Amino acid sequence: MIEHIQPSEELANYGKYLCKINSPDDLKKFPLKELPAIAQECREFVIDLVSQYGGHFGASLGATDITVALHYVYNTPKDQLVWDVGHQAYVHKILTGRRSVFHTNRQYKGISGFPKRSESIYDTFGVGHASTSISAAAGMAVARDLRKEDYKIVAVIGDGAMTGGMAFEGLNHLGHLKTDVLVVLNDNCMSIDPNVGGLKEYLTDITTNSTYNKIRRDIWDILSRMDNELGERARQFIRSLEQGLKAALTPGQFFEALGFRYFGPVDGHDVVHLAELLRELREMPHPKLLHIVTIKGKGYKLAEEDQLKWHAQSSAFDKITGKSLKAPNPNAPPLYQDVFGNTITELAKMDERIVGITAAMPSGTSLKFLEKAVPERFFDVGIAEQHAVTFAAGLATQGLKPVVAIYSTFLQRAYDQIIHDVALQNLNVIFAMDRGGLAGADGPTHHGAFDLSYLRLIPNMVIMAPMNEQELRDMLYTAVKYDAGPIAVRYPRGNAVGVPMRKEFTQLEIGKGELLRSGNDIAFLGIGVMTNHAMKAADLLAEQGISAAVANMRFVKPLDTALIDELCEKYERLVTVEENTIKGGFGSAVIEYLQEKGYSNKVLVIGLPDRFIDHGQPAELHREVGLDPQSICQRVLQFMGAETMQVIAK
Repeated sequence: MIEHIQPSEELANYGKYLCKINSPDDLKKFPLKELPAIAQECREFVIDLVSQYGGHFGASLGATDITVALHYVYNTPKDQLVWDVGHQAYVHKILTGRRSVFHTNRQYKGISGFPKRSESIYDTFGVGHASTSISAAAGMAVARDLRKEDYKIVAVIGDGAMTGGMAFEGLNHLGHLKTDVLVVLNDNCMSIDPNVGGLKEYLTDITTNSTYNKIRRDIWDILSRMDNELGERARQFIRSLEQGLKAALTPGQFFEALGFRYFGPVDGHDVVHLAELLRELREMPHPKLLHIVTIKGKGYKLAEEDQLKWHAQSSAFDKITGKSLKAPNPNAPPLYQDVFGNTITELAKMDERIVGITAAMPSGTSLKFLEKAVPERFFDVGIAEQHAVTFAAGLATQGLKPVVAIYSTFLQRAYDQIIHDVALQNLNVIFAMDRGGLAGADGPTHHGAFDLSYLRLIPNMVIMAPMNEQELRDMLYTAVKYDAGPIAVRYPRGNAVGVPMRKEFTQLEIGKGELLRSGNDIAFLGIGVMTNHAMKAADLLAEQGISAAVANMRFVKPLDTALIDELCEKYERLVTVEENTIKGGFGSAVIEYLQEKGYSNKVLVIGLPDRFIDHGQPAELHREVGLDPQSICQRVLQFMGAETMQVIAK
């Protein structure tokens, strides 16, 4: 139980079965034949709760049966379950004591939408980025073996995560370790193509049957006691026969070659059969991979039919019709991601050098517009950010203009490739970083809190951040026209500001900002959308008789040093505002320049604090960390001194 959250009595008493299940030990009290009914009730719970509060949807519905079976068979939390990706794990949370607080899932100060070690002993490894489970499970297994302890480890990987290179690195090492780990490949037809057939299911039943495995072990024991030469020849013959049969009839030879016993594919929605299989697999003391085939969104027809749309729902919906209960706002500004997608598509029609690249996020980044317009110049490389960046570098060496559209928090996974393969060679690659800043309910694994810092360190890199949608269009146009090396454009999640957008583009001068507002007492230096917060804070200060200038700096690198010089000469105090960690970010860049030039101006750096920030709506989080206009105003008043504060108080 999460101590600071008030549990819901209604959810505590939910259902015929769930009301009695507050831990996996309670689940084990039911007979095997009751598992289908329990799995169905888990699905109904997820549908009920997500339809009211929003959240990830399809993946957890698809993983329901394997989740129930795993907790039924394995001795959790002593046995360790590692989830990959984390939005498969809703039913895991429901079965491990968090049912009565699940209404707070992804809500401010509520439980996390992903497994989180600080939240529950059952969450063995925190996960929000994909393809990490096998490597983590390998590390856990080695620790167990070194300590000579006895427990089982299972990695559940699915929803496209097997397309990530790190998953294959983990498989390669784990197969070499030859230690006891089960990898469950949850194939929901979004990553590895399903390969289902009655013969394969029959072979799986045979190879996981305890009698079969006992006979197999007995034969090998007999052979080992025979003459060494004859025994070894016989073993080679049996091994060749077994491998040949599997190669002909099953798709698992690749995993076998890596050192895994492969079982599957099997029906991932037959929970009774899964539990029986897991009981057999649990006793096998070596690396094994169970390939289950599931339907993403299983149990909710609309989600089964449109898996992309129902991957997640941001707000409440009618669970019968699927229609959103949030009234659409026809006057709402466009999403930043759509401004990007439409603009880059428009530019691609004008410039045949432009190629779009994304890592399994054509909809999330809105590169789907480019895919539709010029499919031959669109590439989705899967959950493989490192490959995406070096792939772009290869394109750039041949004179093309690759645009790598990846969320800020995911681009950090390809940091070495940005440095070594792009910047070191000064290649013309454009990085479009969506979700810059606080991304909302997905929490710290998805906040784009570090990109200004980690990119600013890299030679040859240009970094831009727009304050509104028109500036995003102009920055993308500027990036396409820029032919002197890598350039990055960083923008947030959600709706834009609502300024009118011109059809015509303006090419910005690299490293030049603009003074939006003059003042007499203090100057704001804003970067990106936080410039809008600085403008609002300046309005609040004006009500208190304090006149503040506001500069839209536009570029983190190179800085507009001429504009900074001008502000330093006029204002004793400067305030930098950014939605990035204050460590090494835009404010740090300004202070470094002032120190280099010997300025003595006082500088207040306002940004994200030096800690990981939990989930919540951006407005809630801005208030928490002091980035909303009211908090900025108050911090500036404190920065200006006690005398000013006393005058304001009167």
